[in-house]
Amino acid sequence: MVRKNQEWPSEGELIVATVYKVLGYGAFANLEEYEGKEAFIHISEVSSGWVKNIRDHVRENQKIVARVLRVNPRKGHVDASLKRIREDQRTKKIQQWKVEQKAEKFLELAAKSLDKDLDTAYKEVGYRLMDSFGDIYGAFESAAEEGESVLIEEGIDEEWAKTIVEIAKKNITPPEVHITGYIDIQTFDANGVDIIKEALLAAEDEDVEVQCVGAPRYRITVKSSDYIQAEKDLKAAADRAIEIIEESNGNGTFLRELE
Repeated sequence: MVRKNQEWPSEGELIVATVYKVLGYGAFANLEEYEGKEAFIHISEVSSGWVKNIRDHVRENQKIVARVLRVNPRKGHVDASLKRIREDQRTKKIQQWKVEQKAEKFLELAAKSLDKDLDTAYKEVGYRLMDSFGDIYGAFESAAEEGESVLIEEGIDEEWAKTIVEIAKKNITPPEVHITGYIDIQTFDANGVDIIKEALLAAEDEDVEVQCVGAPRYRITVKSSDYIQAEKDLKAAADRAIEIIEESNGNGTFLRELE
């Protein structure tokens, strides 16, 4: 079960739950993110239209997304609604919940590496990661990209930080960006063809690709996990090619493709 760093949901919050009982007047569901808590959905909150048979809309063992209407911790009650959610909100919440499930698996793997269980992992680092990074998956993403220091700065024990980074790097691939620009290059030197080839080769490297659009224009594409670095690499690649062209008394210009 994915856990939250608070005991009860908040009014207006979207929750994931599993229906365990359906009666004529409403349905009861266990909350997936709040251990031991359940919600009640009254028949009037099942659908925006008239409900003749509640089982046409909700059934036992169904996974649902609902909006919290009221919370009464003293009585242990959570009232929720199925009808007060747009489809895009429902889809987004389910996707978010699946990501949180994946993050919990990562946390469990880290715990096992340290001969600890998941409960201990939550107590020692899980809730702190939520407070510092918004959620556990966000913490693992940051760990994969920035290393142990980003965790230690937030008060995470060095042993935990090292293990989390190891798990993160094995399981999370940083998002890759692709950006494109163009260079217009020409030279009237007798060896012009060879000079242009040299210039284009100078622009290329492992993450930089150059293609001919139609002389004198050439497309440069850069891929990177960091957008700012990709911009720098794109400009540097264009500068390398243009420098060689200008050394041969040619000329060149760089054009950034608008996103």
